[in-house]
Amino acid sequence: MLGTVISKNGKVIRLTAERWSHIVESHDYMAGNQDLVFETLENPDIIVSGEKTELVAIKYYEKTSISEKHIIVIYKEQGNGGFVITAFMTSKPEKIMRKGVIWKK
Repeated sequence: MLGTVISKNGKVIRLTAERWSHIVESHDYMAGNQDLVFETLENPDIIVSGEKTELVAIKYYEKTSISEKHIIVIYKEQGNGGFVITAFMTSKPEKIMRKGVIWKK
């Protein structure tokens, strides 16, 4: 377990070492940005519906390790908790937001 944060719905969301390895292997630029993943989950700008029952937290960052980007964190809530599925950066969050904004700051 690398850490936990409380989501906007009051659920304890965990990030495991296995998931972080998956994220960094798929998106090497995410290495060193674990704090931004936790911050995005805890204090997103927008939460969007995922493909099925997942939620997608989105937060804009003027400066990241690669440039100005939005951090996208896909996670699942269940019971009193939940877990991170994946995370990545994008400069075009519009496509993701089309799935339906369910919460906005």
